[in-house]
Amino acid sequence: MTPIKALAAGLATLWLAGCATDAPPANRYTLPDDALAAPALSADGEAEHRLVVARPSLARFLAVDGLVLQLDDITVNEANRHRWAEPLGLQLERRLTARLAARLPDTRVLGETAGEPREDAATLRLTVDHFQGRFDGRAVVAGQWQLRDAEGNLQALSPFSVEVPLARDGYPALVRALGRGWNRAVDEIAGEIKRLR
Repeated sequence: MTPIKALAAGLATLWLAGCATDAPPANRYTLPDDALAAPALSADGEAEHRLVVARPSLARFLAVDGLVLQLDDITVNEANRHRWAEPLGLQLERRLTARLAARLPDTRVLGETAGEPREDAATLRLTVDHFQGRFDGRAVVAGQWQLRDAEGNLQALSPFSVEVPLARDGYPALVRALGRGWNRAVDEIAGEIKRLR
């Protein structure tokens, strides 16, 4: 390669590197902290019921880094510069487990990967079909949940659907509304689990 071509190639590389750094960094979000704290168990650590919570299964278009916006009745878009700080499924699982523990104080709520014994434990599984902002200014949280007893028998199978209006425009407001929507969905599920006992 001639010196002129080498210099041109070097300048082109520097120019491309400069263009790449001009883009503003992505904003990263976590679901807001939940005001509910899990109550302490009795001194001996025993609970009347045991519940294993599986990590929520996300629709494929939700299992992405970016927040999802529904632009019209059929079009969804993943945001490029507005991303989850950690995988959405992990955040939903953590929030689900903690909130159920707070709403079901007589129940030992375990994550699916917890090392505790599973005998005599019911299992809760959720499929999340919608967790997005919508063109009409609402956050949409919807899917289905199922509860199986310790023997694997189906005790309940039910949909959940919550819509929360955004307090203002913007992604931070969307994330907060999604957090409120998830809390409401989990509270409804906890209420149904209590009713089934």
